[in-house]
Amino acid sequence: MAKGRIIIAEDVCKGCSLCTFYCPVNILQLDESRTNKKGYTPLMVTDPDKCIACGFCATMCPDSVITVERFIKEAR
Repeated sequence: MAKGRIIIAEDVCKGCSLCTFYCPVNILQLDESRTNKKGYTPLMVTDPDKCIACGFCATMCPDSVITVERFIKEAR
């Protein structure tokens, strides 16, 4: 079960792929099937349910294209 959600500003992603190298669960890759409005290959999340919300991808992104929202567990 996902611990968070990755939000990507695809229109400004330059496809540098730094985030893909630092994702410990390997759920990020460039979407080679399309380009964004700037002509770059944008990032995509391959398996959102495996996200551990570590934030490494957002930290490594030089253009602040990635935001990670962490889910909060409700108290029982």
